[in-house]
Amino acid sequence: MAKKTKIMNLFNEVLAAKKQLENVVAATPLTQNLNLSEEFQSTILLKREDLQIVRSYKIRGAYNKISSLNEKEKAIGIVCASAGNHAQGVAYSCHLLQIQGKIYMPKTTPKQKVKQVQLFGKSFVEIVLTGDTFDDAYASATADAIQNHKIFIHPFDDEKVIAGQGTVGLEILESFKEPIDYVFVPIGGGGLASGLSEVFKHLSPNTKIIGVEPKGAPSMKTSIEENKNTALKTIDKFVDGAAVKQVGDKTFEICRYNLEDIILVPEGKVCTTILRLYNEEAMVVEPAGALTISALDFYADKIKGKNVVCVVSGSNNDIERTAEIKERSLLYEGLMHYFMIQFPQRPGALKEFVNNILGPDDDITYFQFAKKNSREVGSVVVGLELKNKNDIMAIKLNMTKNGFEFQYLNDNQDLFTQLIG
Repeated sequence: MAKKTKIMNLFNEVLAAKKQLENVVAATPLTQNLNLSEEFQSTILLKREDLQIVRSYKIRGAYNKISSLNEKEKAIGIVCASAGNHAQGVAYSCHLLQIQGKIYMPKTTPKQKVKQVQLFGKSFVEIVLTGDTFDDAYASATADAIQNHKIFIHPFDDEKVIAGQGTVGLEILESFKEPIDYVFVPIGGGGLASGLSEVFKHLSPNTKIIGVEPKGAPSMKTSIEENKNTALKTIDKFVDGAAVKQVGDKTFEICRYNLEDIILVPEGKVCTTILRLYNEEAMVVEPAGALTISALDFYADKIKGKNVVCVVSGSNNDIERTAEIKERSLLYEGLMHYFMIQFPQRPGALKEFVNNILGPDDDITYFQFAKKNSREVGSVVVGLELKNKNDIMAIKLNMTKNGFEFQYLNDNQDLFTQLIG
């Protein structure tokens, strides 16, 4: 039996948010994906929040919160901290409501994202670049809010924000009248998962809500396992839209009771999904937007023959990350391998390596002298891209047979990071 959450009237807040957001946010499509449906022998429906005007669901919570402020609070202005989608949602809300907002972003934020925030907010937002991390920007923003008595617009741990995100759940149920067996929802701070799960608890209690987190930032799963809101010491920030060190207190209390399960998806698998969606569906999604589709493999047996919804949360992907996305995907799929090889320092050694070690479909994509040990041999870091992941065993065997001493770097993360980056 589901327990009551601390926000007793959250469902009513979601219903109120839906009215507040009319004519502001797009009722994004819920469409069946034929390729995924065929692959998993089920009905896979994608809730396309990547098609929102700010290219993510974040506008829902930001607008619902900011529009709820009284006239005095609106006159003073608002503050937020974000390096991504929340900033864009807040900026666009400020523009629509003609409220002055100050948005703190890390100095390391890509120029493209800063430009997008300014584009959505126009003259109603001031962007302050400060510190090297989100935590630095967050500290500056909260200090500003306290000192100048401004309202801080939290990205997820706020009742109005959670309610706004929950309207995604209402739209799903309005769009699909058949029973929904599973909904896969991404988790960062937990705002979307909290609001959506509360809606389904009231309107479709038999639907199983499956949270999805990046493997490198399992903040909600860790907190639920520890039975308390737990801050992670370190995280992998690659899935930037869902990588937080600590979820909200409110979202933790809701998700711990409403979620059926939480799946952790490796970052490399997320990258494979991003590339697949682009190549097969012409969909451009950010890493967080690919989380739920990436999770389907882990539930393949359970979802067979079922009606399944995946929330595609956003599409704010930086084109400059394409090379990294491809690299991570290849590493995860077992198609990219790095070695430190003791190369003979004589003419014809490289030709011998290519002819005797590599197969016809293997390609050298990285070749860098690391250190010259003597006149006879030198350490070379070599990256190989394969067509078939099973070919790696033959390559290792061929190097041993032909007298090439090597160290396999994929399994040595510290050395791999030092040499490859």
